[in-house]
Amino acid sequence: MVSTASVLVSVAAVLTSICVQAATPAGLYFSNNDWELACDNTRTCRIAGYHRDGDDDMAVSVLLTRKAGANQAVTGELQIGSYGENPVLKNLPATFDLSMRINALTAGKIAVGKDSLTASLSASQVAALLAALPGNSKIEWSAGGHIWKLSDKGAAAVLLKMDEFQGRIGTGGALLRKGPQNEDAVLPPVPVPVVIVVPLTKPLPGDAQFANRHSKALWKILRSTVKDDDCPLLTERRSDKEQFSSTRLTDAKFLVTTPCWSAAYNSGDGYWVVDQSPPHRPLLVTASGSGYAGGGISNGNISASHKGRGLGDCWSVDDWTWDGAQFIHTKASSSGMCKLVAPGGAWSLPTITTEVRN
Repeated sequence: MVSTASVLVSVAAVLTSICVQAATPAGLYFSNNDWELACDNTRTCRIAGYHRDGDDDMAVSVLLTRKAGANQAVTGELQIGSYGENPVLKNLPATFDLSMRINALTAGKIAVGKDSLTASLSASQVAALLAALPGNSKIEWSAGGHIWKLSDKGAAAVLLKMDEFQGRIGTGGALLRKGPQNEDAVLPPVPVPVVIVVPLTKPLPGDAQFANRHSKALWKILRSTVKDDDCPLLTERRSDKEQFSSTRLTDAKFLVTTPCWSAAYNSGDGYWVVDQSPPHRPLLVTASGSGYAGGGISNGNISASHKGRGLGDCWSVDDWTWDGAQFIHTKASSSGMCKLVAPGGAWSLPTITTEVRN
């Protein structure tokens, strides 16, 4: 029997979720050659540019960030490559100055510490960089006789896409295609959505055996919710003999999981919310989950973390959070292109961001 309190919590969670989703724009990811763009659901956009392929020994990356709304400045960060052993870095002092040059003209210096190998660009350096990127420019930083070169290939397309996403084309604040429109015409920022974590219902005796008791029915109905390529370990299975795992979410719902796929350096599990009673009405959360953050479902969070390639210089991460009625996608982010800039990737480039509260 479903308690009145559980029903009220579920209804409130559904209404909150509907309001959050209705007010939140979709994020965007776009790439072109050596540049990429990630805009999140608050309309903040981040652009990352890199060295050309083949220059991995002198890897370098720039991150440009701009919030949505009128009169928002672009900020910039620089990162010197630190993946693996690099004799160039070994011979530099603990803190060193990088000289910035654009088309052979000096654009100031940047102090960089070897402990992080990142530094902020000044407003004038960001302005010079933005002016140079749309053309065929030579952009470089140098120290101790060594030169790190930033590619401009693909930058114009990415800058234009950011202007389009933020509604700046034709305004005085556009990075490309400026126009006479006032900046007040651009799209406004969106507040960070708030998702309230609802505690899970305490497990009952026998809950651990729920998936096994219903394994035949689950095996049949879960396969209908995924494409063969998304969950081959389930869709190609010939029986229900492989065990499903389950955890109680509410008085009437369970979370069921089973392996979906396995690759050379990644794997993914499927997670479904199902009704306790037949016909179970499964709702797929993800077919690429990695587990529960913190090592237990008690916090109501499904996570996914995957390498872009075996070297581990690029990753994607996702979170889904239980709000009492469903798992909401509360985080989606990548670490940037696979460019050997840093172990784990160069940057955090979210397309979904939320504030999760207990």
